[in-house]
Amino acid sequence: MTRPTARVLALLELLQGAGQRTVGELASCLGVDERTVRRYVEHLTDLGIPVQARRGRYGGYQLARGYKLPPLMLTDDEAVAIALGLAAGQRAGLLTAEVAAAETAMAKLHRVLPTVLANRLASLLSMAEFTAASRPGIAPGATVLLAIADAAQQRRTITMDYTAWDRRTSQRAFDAYGLVFHSGRWYVTGHDRTRRAVRTFRLDRIARVGLTEGTYDVPSDFDSTGRVLAGIASVGWRHEVVVDFETTVDQARRRLPPTAGTLTEIPDGVRLTARAERLDGMAQMLAGLGWPFTIVRPDALRTEVAALAGRLTAAAKAR
Repeated sequence: MTRPTARVLALLELLQGAGQRTVGELASCLGVDERTVRRYVEHLTDLGIPVQARRGRYGGYQLARGYKLPPLMLTDDEAVAIALGLAAGQRAGLLTAEVAAAETAMAKLHRVLPTVLANRLASLLSMAEFTAASRPGIAPGATVLLAIADAAQQRRTITMDYTAWDRRTSQRAFDAYGLVFHSGRWYVTGHDRTRRAVRTFRLDRIARVGLTEGTYDVPSDFDSTGRVLAGIASVGWRHEVVVDFETTVDQARRRLPPTAGTLTEIPDGVRLTARAERLDGMAQMLAGLGWPFTIVRPDALRTEVAALAGRLTAAAKAR
């Protein structure tokens, strides 16, 4: 697409997104002089697009009232951005529960693009490879996701029907502080008015969202991402693990993800408090960090570390 043509389309988008715009405003947005803006307007008029001009000190241009523009007009860069965004979102498990939505959106994008560009995009998607593995994802429905996002933006209390991991259902009155996407799942965190505590919920377990008249303020120091990751780390796995490392808090935070557990500074280093389903995996993580450590509990973890040390010693002696 030639640069003047792209700017004519950019002018059309500016007029579409607002009411009347002065010639000076349009020139500034497009990076051209006012004479060039008038020439671009003439191009639009020649294409049959009704651009109305108003003369005078506060005059400018606007589209005729009621005029409907074509549904989609994209530059090459914009089309590539949308196509790659759909592909990446689908692979990451980011998209909503309507699995076919990404495919139908891509098909619609393909239909409205010029043939040459549509074919080149198809070639790109068929040839592209990704280093990160595709995540299956457990995503919510678009209705739930959008309803909670809208309520959070307006600071409006919601009611929601929630099904816990053990299939127990409950209705909650909830103040949504933030939405977080992590490892293939959407989470909402905030103040649970029903339980009178800060809680985190998976959106795919929310069946219905209703808006109430209640309002709220979000604490200025509330960290939505940190809260969600801490909540995941504290999930009630089988074993509670406490290990002291001879390192600094900064080094520990660089090497250990927030989901590993809670880090606390102690006189001789850093204490990790975590939960784990399997202790053999925890033993491998401790060995891989390379820091001197002391296992506070459980005793079974000491056994797993000793067993791992034995296997490594035997492997080192093998010929």
